Amino acid sequence: MKRSEINHEIRDAQAFLDKHGFALPPFASWTPDHWKTVGSEADEIRSRALGWDVTDFGSGRFGEIGLTVFTIRNGRLDDDGNRKIYAEKILIVREDQVTPFHFHFSKTEDIINRGGGNLVVVLCNSDEKEELADTPVTVSCDGVTRTVPAGGKVVLGTGESITLVPGVYHEFKGEAGSGTVLVGEVSSVNDDAVDNRFLNELPRFPEIEEDETPLRLLCTEYPRVG
Repeated sequence: MKRSEINHEIRDAQAFLDKHGFALPPFASWTPDHWKTVGSEADEIRSRALGWDVTDFGSGRFGEIGLTVFTIRNGRLDDDGNRKIYAEKILIVREDQVTPFHFHFSKTEDIINRGGGNLVVVLCNSDEKEELADTPVTVSCDGVTRTVPAGGKVVLGTGESITLVPGVYHEFKGEAGSGTVLVGEVSSVNDDAVDNRFLNELPRFPEIEEDETPLRLLCTEYPRVG
């Protein structure tokens, strides 16, 4: 992805969040220059990859295959004394913009439609080879059990949610004609380095072409202390 594209998406995401009255923590506005002044007091932000995350999953087609995320809080899979066993994200999902099929080995998550358009979630169980299983998928949606066939979908309107457990493949996008979706994610600890299994192997984070100065650093770009 070009840095100019990432900058544009962060500006657009911030405007969308402001429109919906969703306030981010102060570090969401830290500039690259400010990060140069930040010491070890911000190690929790660094070590848990909090903050902005804009990816096209290596597709080169962000509008079709991509996602904008802000990780608000997170623990770690290893016990480092922090004892946070949960994570929270906010996602901006555009109409027909796909986050490709994947499951998590460890993480259980609630995906919540916080406003805007409708979110289409496609579901499939995984088999012993970590491929798609041809079996019905049973999930909980706001405390109500639902079962769909393999490859079936659940459409979440505003305020609705779905619980996804480890091993359940899921793909999601904004429903065409319904508008951009403000999506919340509440989960157990998130670790994108080791806990994602994409059906088709692809990079979780993009390679960046530096065609302009970064507006904000992404969660993978924070300078180390010392």
